[in-house]
Parts: sequence; structure tokens; C-alpha cells
Amino acid sequence: MSKHLEIKRAQTKDEPAVRQCAEEAYEQYAAAIGKKPAPMVADFASLIDSEHVYVAVDLDDDILGFIAFFQRGDHMFLENVAVRRNATGRGVGKRLIEFCEEVAKDANLGSVKLYTNEKMTENLSLYPHLGYQETERRREDGFNRIFFEKTI
Repeated sequence: MSKHLEIKRAQTKDEPAVRQCAEEAYEQYAAAIGKKPAPMVADFASLIDSEHVYVAVDLDDDILGFIAFFQRGDHMFLENVAVRRNATGRGVGKRLIEFCEEVAKDANLGSVKLYTNEKMTENLSLYPHLGYQETERRREDGFNRIFFEKTI
């Protein structure tokens, strides 16, 4: 991972870069899924206004990736994590997920929950590698989703 990585709350001005990051990260899955994945069409402006989005930036303040999460009952719900193509393989996504887990732990929440699309096969091995357990599979909002949870 880059030593020069800062995670900070996204600002309104970051919305175009966050949207571009999501496009880059998820466009490869659109054909396999048959439509744009949910993270590509999220209401990023609303998520940013609600203070649910954090960005990972380098020394030049360029956005390398982002994460969207919020408390849902007794757990943190990790809604979206994406990394720019030019920043993949540098540990940015892993660091963003760790940040979400740290915030959840600081809030005395018991777990982090998330889902991914069954066609996003990289995620199906990534999340278990990071300590997440599959909890459920179901069709929701027109997508075949796989749900994961990590106790923290």
C-alpha cells in the first residue's frame, strides 16, 4: 500500500471524482450482469451530503478510491467500495474496508455487513480473505446478491 494515503470525509466537490471511480471500478461487470451494477447508479450526491462517503487520497489530493457506509441498527453497513483503475493493487480498497471496520468498532457496533453481486467473482474470494463470512444469497432489486458479515 502507498504510504501516502489519507482517508477523509468526501465533500460535495468530490462527487464527480467519486462517480468516475465507481464507473471505472464497476463497468467491467455491466455486460455480465446485464445492466449497470447498483454502485454505478447510486445517488452519490445524497450519500456525500449525508456524510456516508469517505475518499482515499494521495499526496496530490487525487482521489484513489472511496467507501460508502453507515450504521444500520447494531451493525455498520458497507454499501460501496471502489478503487480507481490506476490505483488497483496498491492496498487502497483493503485500507478503506479496514477504515470502515475501525469506525464500526469505535461506535461499539458488533459487525460490518455488505453484499456483492454474484457476477463480481473477485469479491467472492476477497471478502472471505478479509474475514467476512457469507450469510445469505438472494435476488434483490433485480440483482443476484451474496451477503457477507464480519464480526468485529
